[in-house]
Formats: sequence, C-alpha cells, structure tokens
Amino acid sequence: MRIATLVSLGVVLLLGSVTEASEETKTTCSVTGKPANLDFTLVDMNGVDHDLRQHAGKVILLDFWATWCAPCRIEIPGFIKLFDALESEGLSVVGISVNDSPDAIRRFANEFQMDYPVLIGDGRDDVKAAFGPMVGFPTTVIITRDGMICHHHTGFTPAPVFEAEIRALL
Repeated sequence: MRIATLVSLGVVLLLGSVTEASEETKTTCSVTGKPANLDFTLVDMNGVDHDLRQHAGKVILLDFWATWCAPCRIEIPGFIKLFDALESEGLSVVGISVNDSPDAIRRFANEFQMDYPVLIGDGRDDVKAAFGPMVGFPTTVIITRDGMICHHHTGFTPAPVFEAEIRALL
C-alpha cells in the first residue's frame, strides 16, 4: 500500500514536470547560441536566384526535405497553413529540396500547392552543413528574428509543435 502510494506520487510529480517543461519550450529555444548563416543564394525550382538574407528580420522556418520522404509529405501541408496564417505577422517559410531534380520539385510543389519559396539544395553541402547536422529528413530549423537558430528538428514533428514554437517568436 505504501509503495503504491509512493509510486503514484512519483508518477504525478513526473507528469507535472513534463507538462511544465513542454510549457517552457513554448517560450524558450531548444538550441542556444548558434547564429544562422543566411549568407547563401540558392536557385529556386524555376531557376531564379533566391538570397536567404532577404528573410532576415523575420521568424524563419527552414525545411530541408525530399519528394521521396514520407514524413516530409505529412509536414509540408502544415507548413503551408502556417505560412498562410502567419506570413503577415512576420513568418517566412523556405523549403530546400535536398536531392531532387527541378522537374520533380515542380511536380511536387504543384501537387501540394506550395506557396512559399522552394529551393534546390542538391549539391549544396555548404548550406546543409550550415544548418546541420543532417542525419535524416525532414530536418527543420526555426530561426529567430535576430538570426539565431532556436529549434532544430530531425524527422517528423507534429504541426502543433511548430506552431507553438513559431508563435512564441513572433
């Protein structure tokens, strides 16, 4: 009886601390002290140069993805919704396809109705290194208005997590 009471109390305390930690992540960064290097120009899916510096001063969701990546296909519609809802508040969303051809990227972007910049990252190990490590895809980086990397996600992350992190920075 006494052990069951102690275990129950421990579970309650543990759950309370988990809830408290998740509330805290809404207002703080999980990555600290790493400036985002936006000094890159990449070609978009239509062959036009796109300078990442044009997003400076905004909260940036930078998504490294691929057309063959199943979790990417799940996350991208959420990024479109976030961009459409929060662009006027200062959110920029930029997608960087890691190893697809421009034709494959255009077909994918049309299918998903991607309305934010979609850039070609194939052969751009310099960009991947600047925002890495890239140990899996999707890899998504959230950058603050003052140019600091705030969150770094590898693999599928639920849309409400991104929304909470971004809203805390807007």
